[in-house]
Amino acid sequence: MFRKPSILWPEGTPPSDAYCDEDKRLAVLAAHGTQGMVDDPELQELVDLVAKLCDVPMAMVTVVEEGRQLFLTRTGIDARETPRPTSFCAHAMLGAEPLVVPDAREDARFIDNPLVTDEPHIRFYAGHPLISVEGAPLGALCVIDTKPRLEGLSDIQRESLSVLAKSAMRRISQRRLGETAQEAVHMRESYLQRMIDSVPGIAWSADGAGNFDYVSAQWSELTATAQPRRLADWQNAVHPEDWAQASGAFQASLESGKPFEYEWRLKLSDGNYRWMLARAVQTPTTEGQNRWFGTVIDVDRQHRLSEARDLLANELSHRIKNIFAVVSGLIAIRARGKPEIAEFAAELNDTIRSLSAAHNYVRPGHGQRASTLSGLLADLLAPYGTPDQERFSVTGPGIRIGARAATPLALIFHELATNSAKYGALSAPDGFVTVTVEADCEGDDTVCVTWDENTRGGAVPTPGSPEGFGSRLLRMAVEGQLSGTFERTYSDDGLDIRIVFPRASIQT
Repeated sequence: MFRKPSILWPEGTPPSDAYCDEDKRLAVLAAHGTQGMVDDPELQELVDLVAKLCDVPMAMVTVVEEGRQLFLTRTGIDARETPRPTSFCAHAMLGAEPLVVPDAREDARFIDNPLVTDEPHIRFYAGHPLISVEGAPLGALCVIDTKPRLEGLSDIQRESLSVLAKSAMRRISQRRLGETAQEAVHMRESYLQRMIDSVPGIAWSADGAGNFDYVSAQWSELTATAQPRRLADWQNAVHPEDWAQASGAFQASLESGKPFEYEWRLKLSDGNYRWMLARAVQTPTTEGQNRWFGTVIDVDRQHRLSEARDLLANELSHRIKNIFAVVSGLIAIRARGKPEIAEFAAELNDTIRSLSAAHNYVRPGHGQRASTLSGLLADLLAPYGTPDQERFSVTGPGIRIGARAATPLALIFHELATNSAKYGALSAPDGFVTVTVEADCEGDDTVCVTWDENTRGGAVPTPGSPEGFGSRLLRMAVEGQLSGTFERTYSDDGLDIRIVFPRASIQT
């Protein structure tokens, strides 16, 4: 079992020779902060008790300083200190056992001591050494009588003196440990404060109601304004266009307890604005309350770089879209007046349009709907419907797809739609295509698309239909580019196709 390290010097062991060096001893004594323990209530209780147990008129806890003996607590004597040369405790603290002087007038060490020949007329003395955990002698717990006691202390009294001396030393050591711990706390707080103040950005804390009790120095350095205490105090430093949404988002986080994150513009002391990213989390305290801790960091450079990238991406997107239009136009021009290649030109133009649709899907700012597989399918199939008649439906969860997968996905479903328009449900007057998207359909991290064609009385494609280039392209895209599987089933009313993709392959 784990045991706490002792804060007491081993009983019956003399002080350490190293700490009997006066400079080292005084350094350890100073570290205990004993001058702050004068009249300590706990030590006073020990002194009062030991005087009663030992049946003496005087008792005290002493520490021996450089030039004096200081009484931390005392009973039966008015003096608070005596000169060190006259101190009995200066002798007692150097021993391994209590120092007992039955009659000071008969002891050569003390016969001429002013404390013996004059007030308080010490005749009997018993002092237990107080030794620090390092082994430095500090002083003693002593009992004094004005009458000699040749028999000394009884066994019970001697044991009581020893036990209470340990308690006194433990109390003095705890004071030292407390001061050391407090110094460590202050030092850590100082280091933390310096670290926070040196980090680029603003750190803050607030109570559960959004009252700010700490905002780091960077706030004043950046804004040249007083540190905010309430949410409303931030308003003058936040861009007017950002304030309503930013403050509303923070208020919503206060009410829900959810993390807060928002980008807004901070007004600097020179009047310019910079984009900042504010984040905060709620943390419960030991008192059962909630507190918020947050940061505000400068993201102006990243924000402007992002805007520049978006501008470039939009420009490239526009040019690519123009290229599709130019290619489509060239195909139409070259095929004009050449009926023998009209069908091929139409198919090629359809393929170009499917690529254009895939590009539309991944182009910047296209919106949330088209960032999903269902959205892409709806976009690709939209041309096959009419205002008067729905020809298809797309259902399923909004599974995100990535930019790299967009092109092969567009080609796959364009090919299915084209084949349906030529040979399947979309070629029949009342034919209908139902597309269903499922997540985790064949184990975790899979995505399934079921393409169900119902000709509704029209001609039904048969297994004997030859597999053309488009079908081979479809299979290559599914199996080769997206690592999926492709299964085609014919029924009495149409065609069922089931495609299974690894989720990772369509989200890259």
